[in-house]
Amino acid sequence: MFQNLQNKTVLVTGGAGFIGSNLCEILLDNNIKTVCLDNFSTGKRKNIEPFLSNPDFKLIEGDIRNLADCKTACNNVDYILHEAALGSVPRSINDPITTNDVNVSGFLNMLVAAKDAKVKRFVYAASSSTYGDHEALPKVEDVIGKPLSPYAITKYVNELYGDIFQKSYGLDTIGLRYFNVFGKRQDPDGAYAAVIPLFVKQFINKESPIINGDGSYSRDFTYIDNVVQMNILALTTTNQEALNTVYNVAYGDRTTLLQLATILKNNLSEFDASIQDIDIKHRDNRVGDIPHSLASIEKAKKLLNYNPKFDINNGIKEAVKWYWKNL
Repeated sequence: MFQNLQNKTVLVTGGAGFIGSNLCEILLDNNIKTVCLDNFSTGKRKNIEPFLSNPDFKLIEGDIRNLADCKTACNNVDYILHEAALGSVPRSINDPITTNDVNVSGFLNMLVAAKDAKVKRFVYAASSSTYGDHEALPKVEDVIGKPLSPYAITKYVNELYGDIFQKSYGLDTIGLRYFNVFGKRQDPDGAYAAVIPLFVKQFINKESPIINGDGSYSRDFTYIDNVVQMNILALTTTNQEALNTVYNVAYGDRTTLLQLATILKNNLSEFDASIQDIDIKHRDNRVGDIPHSLASIEKAKKLLNYNPKFDINNGIKEAVKWYWKNL
């Protein structure tokens, strides 16, 4: 899968973040020259510390909102994995301007820099939030609804820009609509922590996790190794039909929040039996949250030979082992 990247250089924007650092790791493990661009607003230096001594790794501290930084990062780069973004629906509702600056203006800067540097392919993090108020399950790539948050709008605009840059300038792009990614290095701290690392931290600290709503809302939780596989497939495919489109990145199964809490509790109880006795609390649903999410992954299977290895149970088992050692 990595032979097409031999003697090439890959830029990972947001490379010190959760997904970005996992992508840097797999590239370096396969002896691919890797450039990381990050401003450390949400990324962590500790995520890339193991890479700093690797001669194939280069860190550029910069901001995608600054076109000059983007152009510097794209210099002599062959491929781009664009992960830099401000995530979180609630964050975007609280501060839509900054979310738009990073996710739209920053994205456009990166496209311009990639075009000018004659980058071969631009693979970017899209989002399942693009499905918005469309209720049908599973979610199929060519049927979306109206966005339900500023964040969702920004990620849909990314797809529109990606399409236009191919048609206008010939820059090949692939958008990856992530569905609730989790795994090692996902930050459990901060106001906008994702549900799995947040619940894990609370259980370990003997605190009661708080579920929004009655716990019946469901998500297609997707382990990080599945996401890494999909990024590399998108970066290296030689199937011309697979380019210049978007894909769901998921496992293709859904889990309710109550089921999730139970799976986490059972796995963590293997390390500390008293966790089994911790109660789960509830509060009102959040503004902008969709009730259910489930992806069809047939398009990715057909065009990219995507074959996710980790379901929710196997993924949680791996994630919990990492968190137990590192929290």
